[in-house]
Amino acid sequence: MARAIGIDLGTAYSCVAVFQHGKVEIIPNEQGNRTTPSYVAFTNDGRLIGNAAKNQASINSNNTIFHAKRLIGCKFHDPTVQADMKHWPFKIVNDVDKLKILVEYRNETKLFTPEEISAMILTKMKEIAETYLGKKVTEAIITVPATFNDSQRQATKDAGVIAGFNVLRIINEPTAAAVAYGLDKKISAERNILVFDLGGGTFNVSVLKIEEGIFEVKSTAGNTHLGGEDFDNQMVAYFMQEFKRKHGKDLLQNKRAIQRLRTACESAKLTLSSSSQASIEIDSFHEDIDFYSTITRTRFEEINDHLFRSTLESVEKALRDAKMDKSVIHEIVLIGGSTRIPKVQKLLQDFFNGKELNKSINPDEAIAYGAAVQAVILTGDKSEYVKDLLLLDIAPLSLGIETAGGVMTVLLKRNTTIPTKQTQTFTISSYDQSGGTVAELVTVDRENSTKQTETMANSSKTQFSVDIKVFEGEHSLTRDNHLLGYFTLSDISLASNSVPQIEVTFDFDANSILNVSAVDKTSGKENKITVTNDNGRLSKQDIEYMIADAEKYRKEDEIQHERILAKNSLESYCFNMKAIISDKKFTDKMDVHDKKKMIDTIKDTIKWLEINQFATKEEFEYKLKEVEKLCSSIMRKL
Repeated sequence: MARAIGIDLGTAYSCVAVFQHGKVEIIPNEQGNRTTPSYVAFTNDGRLIGNAAKNQASINSNNTIFHAKRLIGCKFHDPTVQADMKHWPFKIVNDVDKLKILVEYRNETKLFTPEEISAMILTKMKEIAETYLGKKVTEAIITVPATFNDSQRQATKDAGVIAGFNVLRIINEPTAAAVAYGLDKKISAERNILVFDLGGGTFNVSVLKIEEGIFEVKSTAGNTHLGGEDFDNQMVAYFMQEFKRKHGKDLLQNKRAIQRLRTACESAKLTLSSSSQASIEIDSFHEDIDFYSTITRTRFEEINDHLFRSTLESVEKALRDAKMDKSVIHEIVLIGGSTRIPKVQKLLQDFFNGKELNKSINPDEAIAYGAAVQAVILTGDKSEYVKDLLLLDIAPLSLGIETAGGVMTVLLKRNTTIPTKQTQTFTISSYDQSGGTVAELVTVDRENSTKQTETMANSSKTQFSVDIKVFEGEHSLTRDNHLLGYFTLSDISLASNSVPQIEVTFDFDANSILNVSAVDKTSGKENKITVTNDNGRLSKQDIEYMIADAEKYRKEDEIQHERILAKNSLESYCFNMKAIISDKKFTDKMDVHDKKKMIDTIKDTIKWLEINQFATKEEFEYKLKEVEKLCSSIMRKL
């Protein structure tokens, strides 16, 4: 049976895991690393994903895409997108009201959506898993930050579909990490835990209650634009100012220099987690000027202090929403690479009055671990390890409808445990005075019901319709929240001496899919929608086109891989023969003319290789056959 896998699609790094042989296995990539950089690069020679893409980022900065997770499900004019664009060397454009990334690929200008870039990273994780398992993988659980909205969740699911997955479920990262912690500790007694998840680009805090295999999320809070990338950006700005002060040179237009500085700052940040000082050393940094500098841990903490402290606001909010005092939290579990920063740990420990932080689980792997466990549960595994495990997650944002005056009337409050079903009865305001029959919903008010009845009774209209607009968000007015979808309930009856009763039901299932229905209790007229947030999302045709495109790029990658293998085989054969010829044990027995012919042929082939680096697979193979034929005939004589 094909295994379902768990994928932590991270901002900076991604990780993949599988449950087999009664345990979770974190799958290493081709370099043996258990995490893979979330980088995609486009070159004239082909497409690179992961370590290979990150390694060449400084020499191909315009066409190396990273941190695409910060763009997924967003619009071009979102303030967070506009702020991030200033820090990235690649270009973001607004293409027919869709955010896209512009690159040069094989001497052509290409536009990719964030979903496509994320799909490429997911495809890489799929290939890593398939190589490890030795079989095709088609099903996956993909994790997202707990504070992702519906657009971002649906866009992540689209990315999974483009990558060729049947996405079993999208689950929250802190919830997945809590599963990893709970199973690692084999918790049976009731425990309240706070998961503090500070990664490369996102920050989440979740409060959970764990008891006898039941993981119940009580609250969540955080910031989808706070993480290691922001700490790097502060360091980059600091060193850019220092370079300008020392050399009077502005780096703003030198994207390659900034990318090299960013890489150096990321490395320095990691060093400062274990050392009190880190160095920045970049040769020929800008206009042939070498740049050498140092930064202390104290200075790093000072320039990022406001960002570090902002994490505590989310901790307070999560505790408040969970209706828990910090004294009743049994464990504070750290996940995400940025939780290794000593200052972050100190602030958190001080907030909890010196309580020891739990660092028992690997912060880089815990999310993929939990996702793999959930994947095996959803595919019906009866393993003793997971048989009694149950996840009870929550709605990350409040969900409601628009009532008269553009008011957001909430039916499902944020942090409500899902799956859940909520129903509320509404009536309608007076009809459109311009002569139409479209009315607005209002909440039922007993004090004004008589007045409302009189208004309706005096109306010449006997049939009304009303738009049911569904929103998510925490603002009191719908104009400040996010529209998920809408439908119209028509032919609402107006009975004499009565107020219309419109019953609206929100049904939110375990897959975070929202079904909204409305029924006129007088006539029995009903309408409903499944909220898929099509507004701004990729259409079915878009996804089908991108799946075909992804397949095309996959085939191109295969062709490129085979070409490189053929090139390497030719190169390896030539150098092996060169080494044999240089061994006197063989050459003393070799005919002088044969030896010269062999040396010349190998020398000519190596020279041809240097000139024809981008030759086709067939050309390399043909050249190899030529050399092999000559060398084999000579070697047989020996």
